[in-house]
Parts: sequence; structure tokens; C-alpha cells
Amino acid sequence: MTDDLDLVRRLSDDADCDPAVLDRERSRWTAFLHDPMHPRPAAAVKPEHRALSDTLDRQGYAVIEDAVTPEELAAVREALAPYLTAGPYGRNDFEGFMTQRVYSLPAKSRAFDRLIEDESVLAVAESLLGPNFLLTAALAINLGPGETAQGLHYDEAFYSLPRPRPPLSLSAIWAIDDFTGDNGGTLLVPESHRWGDEGLTERPDVVPLEMPAGSVAVYPGTLWHAGGANVTDRFRLGISIQYVLSWARQQESYLLAMPPETARSVSPRLRELLGYSIGPAFMGHVDGRHPEKLVSRP
Repeated sequence: MTDDLDLVRRLSDDADCDPAVLDRERSRWTAFLHDPMHPRPAAAVKPEHRALSDTLDRQGYAVIEDAVTPEELAAVREALAPYLTAGPYGRNDFEGFMTQRVYSLPAKSRAFDRLIEDESVLAVAESLLGPNFLLTAALAINLGPGETAQGLHYDEAFYSLPRPRPPLSLSAIWAIDDFTGDNGGTLLVPESHRWGDEGLTERPDVVPLEMPAGSVAVYPGTLWHAGGANVTDRFRLGISIQYVLSWARQQESYLLAMPPETARSVSPRLRELLGYSIGPAFMGHVDGRHPEKLVSRP
């Protein structure tokens, strides 16, 4: 362990990193070395964030209204407009044949950074996952008129680990338009984040996620849910942003979508989340060097 800690310190001290980045990484290492199997949050938890985490733990999800301003929503819509105008519809029932999806949002526009780096969402993620997590997916979902409901699923199904268990990820669904029971608001199965491996023996009771534009709902990757049916005559736009423990493979390959020359233009915090960071004890190094070295080179 002493040799590992020495390497961790060298990786950190050698990097041309923002001081706040190094502080977070040292806190993550401290938490990891204290209890490698159950690292706890590195930062102090605000009362409002603790309340959100308690609600999520109890019922499986929590909603934050007025999480972004109308101006920020307008910037998101403007950034998505060219992709939605030109973009294809889904390729299968899961994507939705009447639904448009825009993947890898950090590579598309800086308008999405505000959502990815939202303080409250990241605080809930840290409370749920501990301090060591990455961005795993960030996509827009434009649910079209006539879209049918998805089958119930949970976001971590592709990680082959038995349930019940602590979650590996947190999902945040941002309402860019109002979410209603009629326009495809996400169907949630309350308390299903605690279920075991028995699966669905019958159709459980579901709750449609209804929230005004500018809201965000957060839930663990173990919660059963589905996209709802859109029986209106209008599209319903939402954004799904997901975070995962740093040792799990990310769904989207951000180091390809956002290579160093592109990653230089984003905040240090977003670079951390993309994967330009070190996870305990020294996961993610490049030839024994901190990945920020690649980004800092002109």
C-alpha cells in the first residue's frame, strides 16, 4: 500500500492541474485508502442535498424543480436544433421509432456543460456513489407524437452483478420541455431500486414522472423505469445524463469524442468527469503520468 500511495502522490503532484482538481483527487484517494470498498463523500454535504439523497434512498427517485433558468433552457434548445432537424429516428423499439436521440452531448456544445456539472446532481451522485465517479452517458431524447412506451428496465442491467446491491450509477433526467403523463414522462417503479434478481413477474405499479421544464429527476441505476408513450401531437424533449463508478466502463467513449485538443476548451471539472483524471489508486494514468499532462500540452 505504501508503494501505491507514493505513486498516487507522484501522479498528482506531477500534473499541471487546476488546484481544485488536485484537492478533489487527494480527497478521493484519502477516502479510498480509508475504506477501499466503501469510500464515502469527500465533500461536506449541504442540508438540501442530504434531503434529496434521503428522498432518493427512500422512494428511488427525487425531483428538483427550477434547476436551470429559462435562458439556460433556451441555450440548450438552440444547441440541439441542428441535430434534431437533421437527425434520424430510433433504430429499434428501445430507442423508439418515433424518437430522435442525440448522443455524446459534451462533444456537441458547451451549452450542455451546465447540466452535466450541476452542483445538486453531482452532490447526490457523490452521496450515492462516493467521490469516485465519471460521466458515462449524456444524450438528448426527443420523444415524438405516437411513440409507444418502452419496456421496463434498469440502467445498470449490462453490469452483470447480482441484486440487490448498492448502485453503480446515477441517472439524471432533465426536462427541457414539460414532462406529463400524456407526452411520455418517464414511468418509474417506486422502491424498485431495492429489488433483487427475481425480475418482473407481473406488471408493477408505475408512476409517470411529471415535472415542469427546467426540472431534473435523479434516480439510481438500479431503479426500474421506462420511457412513457407520447399520445399528444407534440414532441417532448429531455436530456439523460448518467454518472458511473470510475472503475466501470463508460457507455460513451469520451476520450475519443473529446480528445485532448478538444478537452482543453472545457472546465477542469468536466475533464475529470470525461475521464481525464486519476481514480484510486492509480487508474487512468498514461505511461505513469496524469492524463492532464496530455491536455496541458499546446
